[in-house]
Amino acid sequence: GQFDRAIADYAVAIELDPNNDTAYLDRGNAYDNKSEYSKAIADYTSAIALNPKLAEAYNNRGYVYAETGDNNRAINDYTMAIELNRNYAEAYYNRGYAYDEKGGYDEAIADYNAAIAINPNDPEAYSSRGHVYIEKSMYYEAVDDYTRAIELDPRSASCYYNRGLAYQKLGELGKAEDDFNKAKELSNPSSTPAPVN
Repeated sequence: GQFDRAIADYAVAIELDPNNDTAYLDRGNAYDNKSEYSKAIADYTSAIALNPKLAEAYNNRGYVYAETGDNNRAINDYTMAIELNRNYAEAYYNRGYAYDEKGGYDEAIADYNAAIAINPNDPEAYSSRGHVYIEKSMYYEAVDDYTRAIELDPRSASCYYNRGLAYQKLGELGKAEDDFNKAKELSNPSSTPAPVN
């Protein structure tokens, strides 16, 4: 977590070896952690210029673009990362999230499916796909995904809450209430929205 010191060391590494693509990549990560997004993008771009096959640099630059609200550029970078590494679960997940943010729900589901096929033990992928299913009024599918996410991460208050919403939409009010109560138990009750009947 000592990002300033890390950045200083990466700068020395780059000065000693200006063609060190990994130093640019890692310094970009440090800048991202400090929310210095323009510097992170510049370093990822330098890493890509030095090594156009560095899938992680495209993925990470895409992540910064998404953090700054530029989902179109993010999707382009995630797509490049995936073209370079077809088994890059994180890039599929991130692209799915960017599509979700743009309202491209079918594309998001396809990418979450791909991420889950590669890494079936990622609770975030199930949770995010569950969110899209709720947006598409596919409540049974949402329940299934949140249930799987809860199996993988039993302390996730948001998964219980969102599964409760799906149960509520299905008219299964007892199960919804159980999930809302569990969500409150796992989180600060004042921060958990009250269920709507």
